[in-house]
Amino acid sequence: MSQQTEGGDAQIILAQFQSADGDKTGPPLSLPADITAEQLSILINKFLDNEETHPYSFYVNEREVVKSIQKDIIEGDKRSAEETLVIEYRPQAFFKVRAVTRCSSSLTGHTEAVLSVSFSPDGTQLASGSGDTTVRIWDLDTETPRVTCTGHRNWVLSIAWSPDGKVLASGGMDNTVRLWDPQTGKALGAPLGGHRKWITSLAWEPTHINPKANRMASSSKDGTVRVWDTTLHRCLFTLAGHTAAVTCVKWGGDGRIYTSSQDKTIKIWNMDGTLYKTLSGHAHWVNTLAFSTDYVLRTGAYDHTGKVPADRDEAQKMALKRYNACKGKAPERLVSGSDDFTMFLWDPLNSSKPIARMTGHQKVVNHVSFSPDGRLIASASFDNSVKLWDGVTGKFIASLRGHVAAVYQVCWSADSRMLLSASKDSTLKIWDLRTKKLRLELPGHADEVFTVDWSPGGDRVVSGGKDRILKIWKH
Repeated sequence: MSQQTEGGDAQIILAQFQSADGDKTGPPLSLPADITAEQLSILINKFLDNEETHPYSFYVNEREVVKSIQKDIIEGDKRSAEETLVIEYRPQAFFKVRAVTRCSSSLTGHTEAVLSVSFSPDGTQLASGSGDTTVRIWDLDTETPRVTCTGHRNWVLSIAWSPDGKVLASGGMDNTVRLWDPQTGKALGAPLGGHRKWITSLAWEPTHINPKANRMASSSKDGTVRVWDTTLHRCLFTLAGHTAAVTCVKWGGDGRIYTSSQDKTIKIWNMDGTLYKTLSGHAHWVNTLAFSTDYVLRTGAYDHTGKVPADRDEAQKMALKRYNACKGKAPERLVSGSDDFTMFLWDPLNSSKPIARMTGHQKVVNHVSFSPDGRLIASASFDNSVKLWDGVTGKFIASLRGHVAAVYQVCWSADSRMLLSASKDSTLKIWDLRTKKLRLELPGHADEVFTVDWSPGGDRVVSGGKDRILKIWKH
């Protein structure tokens, strides 16, 4: 029913609000076609009886309403004004992360390339692992080195904070996993040995399943994954089933362990060490995995407000609440990136077939990452591009071009509004997700940038690479 109104030429359209889970909200409405996203926001807040105004984004047929329905949907998407438009509303983060714009410190100390950097789950501590065999922990208040953890006899390839931030684990080229006390830099017990080749990745059990934070999985080039009890310092069981190197291990929010391998498969393991299922489809090595809930699994009980849980039970409750809110009614989704230039989106618990095969990269897919709200996937490739995909359907959204060499890693701001990429071309770039354009370039490194992390609270970015320098970036 598009009618011309008397005083002007604004059309009237019929619209129905619907939540991301598909529930209809409110009655069908007659709205002016030139209604803006801000006005839609006022309407939906009224319908939902929100005490304080929540921010929302609006989509019709997966196309976002940026300016108005008239501009973006009727003209932009060539939709008829005669039909009822289903307007899907998606809540956005309450808080806004500001883009980092300047390098506030260049921290020297490592004598070889920095291979991994990571903020602790609550964002108050920072660690880095390097080719110089050390792990360093940095003081974020003064932006100076705090302690150096020495013990590995070869490159430190990966580091991972325990969900409560009290233990830092590192995996090395020397086939061992080591545990450190981040306050003193002292090793906690003897190294965890057993792998016959180097360690490729580490994953801790999520807080909402185990608030004691005493179980961790390590994957290795030797084709196995070992699950450790970090208080008793012993291997609980070994997951052996892959026929080639395991490239990535993830501990899912459902309690199962997910592994990707150079044998082209992804395997899912039960908590007792038995195989749950194998996901096949890739035609070459699987390099990287990411969950739609990765951000809440990483931050556990800590959110942007900085509230600290009183004890383990409260931490578990807070983490479970955040996990359920992030997951919604839908199951966790998994995305895998491969040397076959493609990615697959999986609903791993319900189907052995992928939801979507995501093609478009011209070279190896090196890193994939879900946005904190689980709605978008970003992929980094050796073809110099970063690509954006719909996190639910796997549909291609946009290519972010600007890097002039391979992109090694991507990482999201906590509010899902910006994306950061690190590249072989020695720059970091910040992309604005609303416009899908480059927002800022952060030059400064003298060589390839291997690793980057955005703090969970969004106030700082840290980057490291071949020039051995750790750079901290702020607004």
